[in-house]
Amino acid sequence: MPSSISNSLLWIFDAFERDPTYVRRRMFGCDAAYIDGLLCLVAADRDKPWNGLLVCTSHERHAALIADLPALGPHPVLRKWLYVTQQHPAFEDTVEQLTALVLERDPRVGVEPKPRKRRSKSLLPEG
Repeated sequence: MPSSISNSLLWIFDAFERDPTYVRRRMFGCDAAYIDGLLCLVAADRDKPWNGLLVCTSHERHAALIADLPALGPHPVLRKWLYVTQQHPAFEDTVEQLTALVLERDPRVGVEPKPRKRRSKSLLPEG
């Protein structure tokens, strides 16, 4: 069911509007940015711990990203991804740097999305 609640963090994705490969999709009540088919960032404007920017990456890339962007840390629930909360003093600077990394196609940001499972027809017999 589509949510009618507007995400106050959609401004983060403004940087991607001119990129022809940019796609925005809803994801667990948040908004996700895809570039070149890769899931890159998720803007979460909900209650803690879903109130900031998630960086879609792998565990192997955490240390390098945190070294460059110390406001990042593992998300408390989705530990495979990094996260910066809206309340962090460096939130806007970190967002600006991350959108630049995405647009530069930095290999540390972005993951292949899992294929969507098609809804199968009901297993109940008809009639």
